Amino acid sequence: MNTLLLDCTLRDGGYYNSWDFSPELINDYLVAMQAAGVNIIELGLRSLNNKGFKGACAFTTDEFLRDLPLPADLIIGVMVNGSELVGDIQQHVVLEQLFPVPAKESPVDLVRIACHVHEFEKALPAVTWLKAQGYKVGFNLMQVADCSEQEVKALARSAANYPMDVLYFADSMGGMSPDQAAQIIGWLRSEWSGALGIHTHDNQGLALSNTLRAINEGVTWVDATVTGMGRGPGNALTEQVAIEIAAYRKQPLNLVPLMTLIRKYFGPMKEECGWGSNPYYYLSGKYNIHPSYIQEMLSDSRYNEEDLLAVIEHLRVEGGKKFSLNTLDAARHFYHGKPQGTWSPSSLFFGRDVLLLGTGPGVAKHRTALERYIRKEKPLVLALNTQSEIDAELIDLRVACHPVRLLADCEAHTKLPQPLITPYSMLPEDVQQALANKEVLDFGLNVQADTFEFNETYCITPTSLVMAYAFAIATSGKAKRLLLAGFDGYEGEDPRNFEMNEVVKTYSNNGDTIPLIAVLPSRYDVSIQSVYGVVK
Repeated sequence: MNTLLLDCTLRDGGYYNSWDFSPELINDYLVAMQAAGVNIIELGLRSLNNKGFKGACAFTTDEFLRDLPLPADLIIGVMVNGSELVGDIQQHVVLEQLFPVPAKESPVDLVRIACHVHEFEKALPAVTWLKAQGYKVGFNLMQVADCSEQEVKALARSAANYPMDVLYFADSMGGMSPDQAAQIIGWLRSEWSGALGIHTHDNQGLALSNTLRAINEGVTWVDATVTGMGRGPGNALTEQVAIEIAAYRKQPLNLVPLMTLIRKYFGPMKEECGWGSNPYYYLSGKYNIHPSYIQEMLSDSRYNEEDLLAVIEHLRVEGGKKFSLNTLDAARHFYHGKPQGTWSPSSLFFGRDVLLLGTGPGVAKHRTALERYIRKEKPLVLALNTQSEIDAELIDLRVACHPVRLLADCEAHTKLPQPLITPYSMLPEDVQQALANKEVLDFGLNVQADTFEFNETYCITPTSLVMAYAFAIATSGKAKRLLLAGFDGYEGEDPRNFEMNEVVKTYSNNGDTIPLIAVLPSRYDVSIQSVYGVVK
């Protein structure tokens, strides 16, 4: 059996570093892959999506590839997200932009298309176009483990109508067992006679076992990444799969360049970024929860063990197959039933400019200008959570609404001099007790999707993010304007940018709102004026 090992580290691992790998790493990687018996290297994505900074491996252009010392005996691959092929732009137009020259004029040999089941039929004609250009073509089906036998067989029948070189299925949620992998292979094989491939995730520590079982069941293309680097818990480890495949092939194996690569680059990156299985990823695989939920929470030091497990339990019940920060936020919020509050913000906010201090780095960078503006213009200064980058004497009030965040910040809040606006009467008892000695202004909160509503002593917001709560407080209090500082946004393709901007859009589309003006740089869809000039 001729098993092909495909390493996709620079593509799948890019979710941790925005595909920004150094030239030195890539050069050493190419040497290591050749020595370790890897047959195919997928050097990144090929995409027209250019929002936020991403490194070269997010686009993997021919120009970029021509500058690399590509080994002649390695097949060079790129991946395209199927979502880019089934949108509003005609498919052939997208493909012509992504692959402007035929394969004989390109360093790329193989194009893999990753798509969800619902995108598969519409994306399939891309095979015909790419094959006509001389490229090898593979399809990578995601979340197939959720499909029935009939659905899997129907997908395989559809694939059989096109001349693709390999049909992959991915253990997207990391919950697949070796027996389930074998079952899916059997279903696919009943309708598809071409090469099969598998891409495994390591949520439950089964990535290697599932890969080896798939090989025994006749799969001839297998994916792996160096140290398992990949979204969430990561993938089967190249250093392990290479050992097993060398044994199948009865060939000698040189792991020295690969282990040097790990020591120099991927070991330190793993320590920094934290991919790899753990009990939380294990549970996400067991309960079919998208691993990005776990990745997001593990990157936030304010989530303790109890918080993580509570969110996982919520997603187990409510469903978490598709990642959304709004869903994560809803999983954490504790605001149920009718909103309650006893304090009216109009007593402090009516007719005033409100300067809202976020947590972005712009506040510290432009501290002097902000403090000068506050002293001169006398806005009401409202700080999110424990933001303390400017003189504490210039901050009038603080606002916080998330119970998990409040618990994490309780000690800090008790030491800060400003009154705290929070939905106090709706908070869990332990949070209320922790804030018992704090001056609290009780403004109620209810969370409903896509909704802003402003009332005397409570509000309704689309999320329990403190930004949305602060917007609603100022609006309920009939402030004149909301001036934003420290709402820089997030770098690259961080999903929080989209989620936060959706809050801004939902607010701005409500007819009862007040003007939003950022006085420092912001990636959100708000009007921007400089704090160094006259803010009109």
